[in-house]
Amino acid sequence: MARKIIDNPNSCTLVHAMNIIGGKWKPIIIYLLANGSLRFGKLLLFIPNISKKVLTQQLRELEDDRLIIRKRFAETPPRVEYSLSERGKGLLPILKQLSYWTSKSFSTIEFEDCKIVSL
Repeated sequence: MARKIIDNPNSCTLVHAMNIIGGKWKPIIIYLLANGSLRFGKLLLFIPNISKKVLTQQLRELEDDRLIIRKRFAETPPRVEYSLSERGKGLLPILKQLSYWTSKSFSTIEFEDCKIVSL
């Protein structure tokens, strides 16, 4: 499935940002990588509702947009780890603020504390 891009005739920065990190899974993947690199299987464990196909697609798009780094190790069996790039780390304070806004705006809901690390 191809990436869904919102038409951006006025070159709005917010529309561009949402084209890059919008959607259901990308902010969660970025959040999980905030504490360090993870392998594909670990990401699948931490996001149980995502399929392998969708996770692969989301990781490729994040890599194409240079938000994550895919490191392949020359081992048998092959090992791949994903980590945040400097550009991806720049999103952490924004995600942290979004988390804060949610907890304040929806105070009747009991949320777990998100442990987003600002690197």
